[in-house]
Amino acid sequence: MSAPTLQETALPNRGGRPRDPSRDCAIRAAILRLLGEVGYNALTMDAVAAEAGVGKATIYRRWRTKSDLVVDTITGMQDAEAEVPDTGDLAGDLRALLRSLVDRINGPTGSATLSLLSTLPHQPELAEAFRTGPLTRWRSALATVWQRAEARGEVTEGTGRTAVAQAASALLVQRWLITREPLDDAYVDDVLETVVLPLARAATPA
Repeated sequence: MSAPTLQETALPNRGGRPRDPSRDCAIRAAILRLLGEVGYNALTMDAVAAEAGVGKATIYRRWRTKSDLVVDTITGMQDAEAEVPDTGDLAGDLRALLRSLVDRINGPTGSATLSLLSTLPHQPELAEAFRTGPLTRWRSALATVWQRAEARGEVTEGTGRTAVAQAASALLVQRWLITREPLDDAYVDDVLETVVLPLARAATPA
């Protein structure tokens, strides 16, 4: 018989000892690893507990259902994000931001995200967590980089709201999800130097 999933065996939250933040982090990290390996539907409470090195009761004291646990993990992805880079110029900021995105795509977060894509249309709460969590955080960071460049006079005001500003991340996502070719820092540099920065400069009056 298969191990019960979290929502099948959810227990009431009884309170008790204060929560240990280090255990929360361990559980969320375990969720990301397991999502990348087995996907959402096959995720079980036993596997999460074993991967995180905690008892099942520890999980139930924090989250009542599997959905709650995964939603909280997705929402928390934005908390682990680095600060928006501020190197002093657009090229440096975009390079740092996009390389950090590549690091996440190539790590447990990227694997977990891939495994969840087919689940999102059937799990509205997960889709909403993605929309208001990591995606909102990314859009905000990218907008900040372009706004700073506009304020410095590097690009024309409003460039950050055009397709030029979206081109870099769009090409990265296409390579990640569609062509499945290697995604690394060299590709980031190529996209910036041959596509994004030339287009941005061409749209800016001398």
